[in-house]
Amino acid sequence: MDEETRYEAVASRDARFDGAFFFAVETTGIYCRPSCPAVTPKRENVRFYPTAAAAQGNGFRACRRCRPDAVPGSAEWNVRADVVGRAMRMIGDGVVDREGVPGLAGRLGYSARQVQRQLTAELGAGPVALARAQRAHTARTLLQTTVLPVTEIAFAAGFASVRQFNDTIRQIYARTPSGLRAESGNGMSGMSGRNGANRTTRRATAPALAGIPLRLAYRGVYAARDMFDLLADEAVPRVEEVIGEPGTRTYRRTLRLPHGPGIVSVDEALPPAGGTGPARSNWLEARIHLADLRDLTTAVQRLRRLLDLDADPYAVDERLGADPFLAPLVEARPGLRAPGTADPDEYALRVHLGDAEARRLVAAYGNPLEHPCGTLTRLFPTPAALVDDPAAGPLATALADGTVRLDSGAGREEAERSLLTVPGMTARTAALIRMRALGDPDVAPDGEMGRAAWRPWRSYAVRHLSTAARATGISAFTEVPAESAQPVSSSSPQL
Repeated sequence: MDEETRYEAVASRDARFDGAFFFAVETTGIYCRPSCPAVTPKRENVRFYPTAAAAQGNGFRACRRCRPDAVPGSAEWNVRADVVGRAMRMIGDGVVDREGVPGLAGRLGYSARQVQRQLTAELGAGPVALARAQRAHTARTLLQTTVLPVTEIAFAAGFASVRQFNDTIRQIYARTPSGLRAESGNGMSGMSGRNGANRTTRRATAPALAGIPLRLAYRGVYAARDMFDLLADEAVPRVEEVIGEPGTRTYRRTLRLPHGPGIVSVDEALPPAGGTGPARSNWLEARIHLADLRDLTTAVQRLRRLLDLDADPYAVDERLGADPFLAPLVEARPGLRAPGTADPDEYALRVHLGDAEARRLVAAYGNPLEHPCGTLTRLFPTPAALVDDPAAGPLATALADGTVRLDSGAGREEAERSLLTVPGMTARTAALIRMRALGDPDVAPDGEMGRAAWRPWRSYAVRHLSTAARATGISAFTEVPAESAQPVSSSSPQL
């Protein structure tokens, strides 16, 4: 997009571009999301930035009305496999907070100087500034959804000192931490608190049981029913569960996080009144229970990847809906997402070994939770714990020793090649792992299935076809035009 097109998006308050870019107003010193409801500023006073961190680095503070720091993440980082895309996924996962810029650079295979230069050139901010913006957002969430002391929040959000925390909050929000806590949340956040400080205080009697209430934002429409159907089909007992009736279900699972275990839950959004279509809100209600609050950012990002909340459904549906074969499927399920996974190593083992073996591994090797929650009693075992298991051993060993890397910054091509060296690994399973564990939006697990016109969204085309297959009990691939390759039946591994 050029700047004039961006300004047109701002003038029309087009929410499709929230998170894709930010605009700042020189006369006010404030930066906003494109859909900000405030009066549209004059063109000569507007500046555009690719990230919130870039706007902050140029001296602008976040708009209190539209909360630009809280928009869904850019879908670009899921699409791109280059060093910038990989770096952004790893920063989102908290790598800079845990390992610093040298750790990020080492994982990417570049020097710290090279990573700094590439990110600054393209995004207007280096890895430290990008991580700082994310820490500030985490801190705002904790301030407005918990009654934790400010000092604890500072370190839980990843700040090195209370002074650094105070200075950052003042710069970005033009508020002291206590002043920010006094404001009520507006529920628009990609990791936003659901309630203000006053309502949070009334819950202070049992904060550990309540967890941290969040609203996970997404763009456009979201086919929640189909997502929750898939989660229910795939759920591994003791690690995951889906409870309730369609339309009001809750998905819950345990997570192994860098500083300790966690349990996340997310509610299925209700469809429009009188219909069964996409959800009418633009967020999913969630709660996160953590052994260590430092894991909040990581837990949220992993939940967002699982639910594909940073996708751009406008771009996906426009491309796939133009194909005569897919058009009826896209019309029937607008906003259908291509789910990822909350734990890439876990998904790889599950899809490689099958459901029955996954259940066996959890029962035999899964770490018991110190504080079980309902049917959730265990964590999925680590690859290191499975290296001596006859069935899981080959893949578990490759994951444990780094021969196969599936973390958020892994190279997708290299990961798939490495997977194919594992004994018993099929090309289709490796492609499924690439699609789900690495979040690649352009994968066809059965070779070159589909038209070139489906690129770069073939993973979403596969989701439409497999979802239709499960709904009808008949392979949705039987009438794919001749230029498309082998069909996938409804009995194939979950897509």
